[in-house]
Amino acid sequence: MASTHDQLPPRRLLCPICQRALSACICHWTSPIDHAVDVLILQHPLEVSNAKNSVRLLHLSLPYSKLLVGSVFDADELQALLHAPSRVRNVSESETVHPVLLYTDDASTPTTSHFDARTMLVDKQQPLKRIRLVVIDGTWRKSRKMLFENPLLQTLPRMVLVDTPISRYTIRKSHKPEQLSTLEATGYALMQLERNSEKYHPLLTAFDNFVLQQGYMRMHGQPVRRAE
Repeated sequence: MASTHDQLPPRRLLCPICQRALSACICHWTSPIDHAVDVLILQHPLEVSNAKNSVRLLHLSLPYSKLLVGSVFDADELQALLHAPSRVRNVSESETVHPVLLYTDDASTPTTSHFDARTMLVDKQQPLKRIRLVVIDGTWRKSRKMLFENPLLQTLPRMVLVDTPISRYTIRKSHKPEQLSTLEATGYALMQLERNSEKYHPLLTAFDNFVLQQGYMRMHGQPVRRAE
């Protein structure tokens, strides 16, 4: 008589780097970029196992980025992460890093100061030499809830993207035409901050290939979910 253990389906083999099933591995799309701006990604837990989520590809492509999963963060831990020394290559640990939140200009969220990527000024007055781009990864509803449940995020100067192309994220529905994937939004923000769009073309190319891969697997009935 077979044991209960024998009846369990075998676990799929996972890539140790991207943590996706080997059949859906995305490592071959990544092309690490020597980015000059620190990036902190706050990912909602429900996004972790979503095969269509672009954050793992983004994180692997930005070697100086930090990824933290959660919805409500300990205030002291979050404060330390926001103001931690830069992870970027050749930047002194003693150099002050100012956190800036990448978020839409939404009337339903608390008002805050505005950061202009073109001038590096906050509210046209305070110049910031080095920043940490803080990105919330989640659905529109979840990201807004994370913003409300973490008051520290509400105090950050907000960077709003302008004049961005239409999203390439064809495998996931958006509620508004201007909404972008987390990878796209972060990529365009870095382009504006570093005034270098060509540098991030490999990131967008990797995203295009990722979208095509996910669409192909769905079309052919292959499992695309990540680890449970």
